[in-house]
Amino acid sequence: MYLTQEQVTQFFRDGYIILRKVLSSEETEALRHAALRHVTAAEAPVETEEEYHNLHGDTSTLRRLRQVYHRDPLFARWMTRHSMRPILKQLLNDTPVLTLAHHNSIMTKFPSTISSTCWHQDRRYWHFKNDNLLSVWLSLGEEYLDNGLLEFIPGSHKMQFSAEQFTPNQCFRTDLQCNQEVLARRVHSNLHAGDIVLFHCQTLHSAHANATQETKISFVYTVRGQKNVPVEGTRSASKEIILDDVEA
Repeated sequence: MYLTQEQVTQFFRDGYIILRKVLSSEETEALRHAALRHVTAAEAPVETEEEYHNLHGDTSTLRRLRQVYHRDPLFARWMTRHSMRPILKQLLNDTPVLTLAHHNSIMTKFPSTISSTCWHQDRRYWHFKNDNLLSVWLSLGEEYLDNGLLEFIPGSHKMQFSAEQFTPNQCFRTDLQCNQEVLARRVHSNLHAGDIVLFHCQTLHSAHANATQETKISFVYTVRGQKNVPVEGTRSASKEIILDDVEA
């Protein structure tokens, strides 16, 4: 499977692109069923709402399952799916490498939680030679603004920001006039089960809390270009999988 030249151009212009119905209903439902099973079990390593928002007290509200590649063969097969490799190679202009240190997650938004996600760039805690990384977000159900749909700032992966435009935990500040002008460019598009979003590691994105009565579950993993090596001694240098042209 390959992207058209128009799609490639769109990705490099906007910093993200949506591909519809990449997975069949049967494949998506199988992944969703497995994800729900693992979310219910909530075995470590996980991230909670309280950890994300630096709150004290109860830490039982699940936000995401970490390190999902090794949790279920279905997850590993999706993350190494052979038909995705040509697309990833097109956008990275390099052999894609699955980095298991970052993302590699099942993301949850439970009903009526505090699970808003601040405006941020994904590379805030990553340590690589350059910015040639992108994330693959798979929708396992309907996603829209009221249940926490991702929003993006088109072209923000090419913008230059100062450290003062971010909070100490690397959230893009909403109280600055210069930032508000950037955020006014926000866009979104509803996602359906089986849709994916590919987005650059420097593209600003955010999501509201889930105001509905249904749990939203998504799947995200990250790849880098093979020439974009991680910094030795950092978490980014953890085990990786080269997604070459050999069937996984």
